[in-house]
Amino acid sequence: MSAPEPLRSPELIRIVSRDSPMALAQVERVRAELRALHPATATEVVPVKTTGDRWMGALSQVEGKGAFTKEVDAALLAGEADLAVHCVKDIPGDRPLPAGTAFAAFLTRDDVRDALIHPGGLTLDELPAGTRIGTSSVRRIAQLAASHPQLTCVPMRGNANRRMAKLAAGEADALLLAVSGLERIGRTDVITQILSVDEMCPPIGAGVLALQCREDDTATIDAVSGLGDPAAFRETTAERMLLHVLQGHCNSPIAGLATTDRRGELSLRACVFTPDGKTVLNAHEWAGPLTPETLGTSVAVALLRQGARELIDGIAH
Repeated sequence: MSAPEPLRSPELIRIVSRDSPMALAQVERVRAELRALHPATATEVVPVKTTGDRWMGALSQVEGKGAFTKEVDAALLAGEADLAVHCVKDIPGDRPLPAGTAFAAFLTRDDVRDALIHPGGLTLDELPAGTRIGTSSVRRIAQLAASHPQLTCVPMRGNANRRMAKLAAGEADALLLAVSGLERIGRTDVITQILSVDEMCPPIGAGVLALQCREDDTATIDAVSGLGDPAAFRETTAERMLLHVLQGHCNSPIAGLATTDRRGELSLRACVFTPDGKTVLNAHEWAGPLTPETLGTSVAVALLRQGARELIDGIAH
């Protein structure tokens, strides 16, 4: 009996993504990794502008995090593209993926930490009272309120380059941005201080790019699944299950990070805050024999026992 023929990769994979500079930089990473894995497969970029990129007000007024994925999902489902690239942190965790789609891979995780950008080179602890920090992230605002209540947060959205332009124009005195995002656009030169995950716990899915396909497109799924990282898959699965069980909304200050130690052991730490930072709920567990999904559920239940449901439901959205 002859051996089965090896699967042939598609001749062309059309990749849909948000059209922001950072999102397109992420696509270039995927294209480069695909070229290395399947040199004969060509790629084409299908950029779309999402509701979240067009709207500069509060995300809660435009369906929250789904604002960054809806148009990308639509292009994938309509057959206008074969592969979608998402930041996991932008994918809603309180509802399933659109019917007919599936995750094909989670790429190796990038830096999950936040960075402070201050033109004068001061660290967070050195900033004088009243310093205006540009951020619209409820997660960052709550944690800054808890750790540095003397600082003031001013609303600021837009891509990293746009926020840095607003900083230069005097709309804020300092910024908090994701290290991974600054790395992707080649602007780590502006970083004043990198905050540890203890100082600023990351959002769910921080630093992870997800590859999403139509679930019946087995050729594309087979072609891109080799880009997946097992540790990123386990960590992201635990974090997203936590978010799903907590059923947080776009105004919920929820942070969490799953990590894999040198022995391959998985753990998950998560926090839920009040917006003013005065109440902080913490939970941290090791998976041991548990699956990532069960770990995420267990940590969420630990937070719910501390009052997370009442805290989340008590925040307007």
